[in-house]
Amino acid sequence: MIIPPKDSFHKQKILIHSCCAPCLIAPYYRLKEAGHRVSVYWFNPNIHPLREYQLRRDTLRDFAVKESFELVEVNEYGLHDFLQHTRDDIARRCEYCYKTRIEAVAKAARAGGYDAFSTTLLYSKYQDHDSIRHFAQEMSISYQIEFFYEDWRELWQEGIRLSKAAGMYRQQYCGCIFSEEERYRGKI
Repeated sequence: MIIPPKDSFHKQKILIHSCCAPCLIAPYYRLKEAGHRVSVYWFNPNIHPLREYQLRRDTLRDFAVKESFELVEVNEYGLHDFLQHTRDDIARRCEYCYKTRIEAVAKAARAGGYDAFSTTLLYSKYQDHDSIRHFAQEMSISYQIEFFYEDWRELWQEGIRLSKAAGMYRQQYCGCIFSEEERYRGKI
C-alpha cells in the first residue's frame, strides 16, 4: 500500500499573488476544491498603462466579491519604479517583475500568518515557469514560509473558458508597456 506524503492531507491557508482574475479563476477553483483556504494578493506595479492597471484590479475585486475571498491589495501603480529598474536592461525586465512580485507575496504571507504562498504566474503558458519557480523557492527560504507549487498551465484552456463565461475583462498582453508593444506588433 502506498501512503501519500503527510503534506498532501494538510489543508493550508494560502496567500496567492494574482496578476488578474482570468489567470486566477482556474487555479483558485482547484485550490478551493482541494480544501485550501485561499486569500488573494494584488501587487502588480508592472501593469501599464494606468487604465489597464485599473481594469485588471477592478475585475479582480469583482471576482473577490462574487467568491467571497479575502483580497489583500497593495495599490501601487509602479510605472516610474518599473522603468527605473528595467531601463538599462529591458530584455531582462521579466526577471525583475517576477522577483519583485514573488518577494512581496512571500513577505506578506509570512507577516500575515499564512501557511504558504503561491502565484498565478504559474498558470500562464507565456511566462518563464522555471524562473518563477526558482525565485519562489528562493523567497520561501528567505522568508521561511512554504511555497505552494503546482503547475497550473494544464488549466490554461479551462481558465479561458471560465473567465469568458464569467464575463471577465480579459487583457491581451502580460502587463508592462513593453509586452503591450510586443503583443500588438505581433511578436508573441
